[in-house]
Amino acid sequence: MKKAICMLLLLALALSAGCASADDGKPSVVTAIFPEYDIVRAVAGDRVDLKLLIKPGAEVHTYEPAPQDILAISGCDLFFFGGGESDGWVEGLLASTDNGHRRTLAMMDCVPLLEEEEAGEHDHDHDHGGVEYDEHVWTSPRNVMLIAQAVCDTLSEIDPAGAETYAANTAAYVGELERLDEAFTAVVAAGERDTIIFGDRFPLLYFARAYGLKYIAAFPGCSTETEPSAAAMTSLIRGAMAIKAPLVLYLELSTGNIARAVAEQIGAQPRVFYACHNLTQDDFAAGKTCLDFMWENVETLKEALGQKQG
Repeated sequence: MKKAICMLLLLALALSAGCASADDGKPSVVTAIFPEYDIVRAVAGDRVDLKLLIKPGAEVHTYEPAPQDILAISGCDLFFFGGGESDGWVEGLLASTDNGHRRTLAMMDCVPLLEEEEAGEHDHDHDHGGVEYDEHVWTSPRNVMLIAQAVCDTLSEIDPAGAETYAANTAAYVGELERLDEAFTAVVAAGERDTIIFGDRFPLLYFARAYGLKYIAAFPGCSTETEPSAAAMTSLIRGAMAIKAPLVLYLELSTGNIARAVAEQIGAQPRVFYACHNLTQDDFAAGKTCLDFMWENVETLKEALGQKQG
């Protein structure tokens, strides 16, 4: 009861505090996770006041908004979020903090969606008309091009005076994404393998589909499990041995324990492959971008797939 009363008081405060643009006159944009923050940063530059809710190093899937987050969302011009099950807290909060001018944009509304694939015990129930869609849409550079254009269009409506700046920044960003896309395409085309081994969750379905990659993983993308079943471990080890995998991959901010165990069994090396869910505080302070991490993935994928002989 105390928690409910406290939330009501916070919502009332948020509504009364709902201001339009920031004090410096710039549009205020609030993003939930790092990929959204990174896209807005690329499209808008310093033309907006940009806030990231889920801090570097934090677990994305267990986030609950703090009082200061509620206040930020209540007063912003644009709230940019994913739109999946991990953002289940969003709908009620938005309905309770409508400031009369705030725009919202969900990444999942910007791209064609893929149904989730099982890679172990699946423990999420995404409610999209009874179909479970993978929410990690930003892992494909081709999707990011579409999302960036949607951000550009939305910001241009909020801030017409900045439309040319947003358009120019977006064109430059899309050009970088096209170069990245070409690099991934070339690596896969030259690879002697077409399968990657992932000793972790696999939130990279959009990436794998974009480049025609197969995968064997310990868990599906949204799983909260940390201990694989005996069957999952057997599948990973047998699959890795069958393709003579030189690398067993795992996610950033993960312990990497499963990947190391599988790698030890088959004489391979464990290696980080970035999904860009989040990043460390040091990387955030250094200004690292999703593009930076994705270019590291290009080199990792090159090693994981090998090169065709002849």
